[in-house]
Amino acid sequence: MTESHIDHTVRYAIDPAAAARMGTDELRTHFHVGGLFEPGRINLVYTHYDRMIVGGAVPLGSPIALPAIRPTGTKGFLDRRELVAVNIGGEGTVEVGGRPYLLGPRDMIYVGMGETVSFASADPASPARFYLLSAPAHQGLPTRHIRIGDAKRVDLGSQATSNERSIFQFIHPEGARTCQLVVGMTQLAPGSVWNTMPCHVHDRRMEAYLYFDLPEAARVFHFMGEPAETRHLVMRNEEAVLSAPWSIHSGCGTASYAFIWAMAGDNVDYADVDPVPMEALR
Repeated sequence: MTESHIDHTVRYAIDPAAAARMGTDELRTHFHVGGLFEPGRINLVYTHYDRMIVGGAVPLGSPIALPAIRPTGTKGFLDRRELVAVNIGGEGTVEVGGRPYLLGPRDMIYVGMGETVSFASADPASPARFYLLSAPAHQGLPTRHIRIGDAKRVDLGSQATSNERSIFQFIHPEGARTCQLVVGMTQLAPGSVWNTMPCHVHDRRMEAYLYFDLPEAARVFHFMGEPAETRHLVMRNEEAVLSAPWSIHSGCGTASYAFIWAMAGDNVDYADVDPVPMEALR
């Protein structure tokens, strides 16, 4: 028997001119996402950027089911959606249509349209912490369990530019099929703090970042906005940020860290970006 404990909020799309006039509190209200990982609960944020949902599930002693929420307009959460869950906590299980999948730390699972899902932890004292990403889907595709060791790894950057990092592509065109989700994880090397710099935009897709594996006292300064009108958000461990299609998305931390990036939109081409030259940034 599963129990459902769920909350959700809604974020509306913001245009670049409006964002340029915002102060810190307004920027955080619209783009910063905190409090996703609450013990024993599922917390979701339904965005109007390509209808992506970001969320967190932390099961304890009892499994937690993923029910529909009002913004989806469907009886079941995945009636017209697909889902990716990435585990950033202790060992846990994602049950899909009655079949359990065991996810260790940094493993993920893709669940296609039409399935039912619930989450459980192997040890409530060290619970799983599932980061959830969902987007509209047009067809049902097979469930795929992808361990961190099976992800496509790409090493980029260098110590000289403080951005030596490893990118683990979980969902990409040569791997698991999806309708529109593209998801991966980036791990900064010790001594490196910059991610995604030089930066870019991609008008055809929105993106969400979850920063994690960050020491309690450390912070990431996440840069956003149009290239000539940049702003920043100060991020703690296990906090997310919504990146509008018109915005850059880049960060610099006071310590090394990891982050999960996810995109939804017109295509699933990881390389479909518009680079921003350094001299264009202001």
